[in-house]
Amino acid sequence: MTTRLLPEWHPAEAIVLAWPAAHTDWAPWLDDAQNTYVNLITAINNAGAGVLLLCRHQDISAVKQRIPADARVLLIPAQYNDTWARDYAFLTCSDGQKHYPVEFVFNGWGQKFDASLDNQVNQTYLANLCREKLTSIDCVCEGGALEIDAAGHLLSTTLCLTNPLRNGELSKADYATLFIDSLGVSKTTLLDEGHLEGDDTDGHIDTLARFTPTNGLVVQSAYNRPEDSHFAGLSALVEECRKCLPEHEIFELPLPAMFNTDQERLPASYANFLICNDTVLCPVYGQPEDDIAIAIITSAYPRYQIVAVDCAVLVQQFGSLHCVTMQIPKGTLRDAVIDQLNRGVSEYAR
Repeated sequence: MTTRLLPEWHPAEAIVLAWPAAHTDWAPWLDDAQNTYVNLITAINNAGAGVLLLCRHQDISAVKQRIPADARVLLIPAQYNDTWARDYAFLTCSDGQKHYPVEFVFNGWGQKFDASLDNQVNQTYLANLCREKLTSIDCVCEGGALEIDAAGHLLSTTLCLTNPLRNGELSKADYATLFIDSLGVSKTTLLDEGHLEGDDTDGHIDTLARFTPTNGLVVQSAYNRPEDSHFAGLSALVEECRKCLPEHEIFELPLPAMFNTDQERLPASYANFLICNDTVLCPVYGQPEDDIAIAIITSAYPRYQIVAVDCAVLVQQFGSLHCVTMQIPKGTLRDAVIDQLNRGVSEYAR
């Protein structure tokens, strides 16, 4: 029976997060980052999903003190390189009855960073939580590089997939075949335009364009900043989306302008939101464009509750809300895991 990658709006029972720790790149903003995670956990719980929280052994006691005891959080003692769970936690495919965890190889976005521990997270810590056996695909790819709708139409970007330090000289046609075979997709569209400065991922689709369940497409534009260095590229992206997906209603997001203390442009994207059951958790950055972005996302997802989450600190490490999360569809986790998750904050023992 054919299995297919589930769209993000499929009902979720849990979200995977990885706790930001000291002695990592989060050190300069550690308290703010951890507060953001606590707020995000609350928002996820309010949206009807639990949290599987990867956490280093030495941090478990402190984490328990920061999270409300009745929060639906399962602490998973683990070793990992970084917090960008979107790119190494397993994806989920379904045959309509059973849900199957699927992983690709993660190599730090084309060998930019050490990801040896991240690449072992699924097999070492998460696979045992699932009802079905984990499938490992011998190809480099990240969850943030893939966007799919309920019909099996998959979006990604040419710049990301054709980085030779991911999969050598794998062609667009090779990728299309790979995604049919491994994820059950019906159609693949690779976008050529658009990239955010400071983005280490080579243009992940989850910073640029996102499907809606009602045949819409939310696109990170720069219409509000005609003098910005991103204006030409993101305008070309909008036009490319209109051409490649003419049946979709396009919702253009404004672009914020954020810089770090070294005056490096930060890749703040309003498209980096998470759909969690009947809620869309939207990143905001304390910028003038926040309210406009929320209004546009509200228009794009009229049947959803829109909840803003301050992610200004996350973008200091060049990522945002979607980057730190991975959804797990209902019916994926073992009953015993769900039972423990529903009992409040606890530590998982394998």
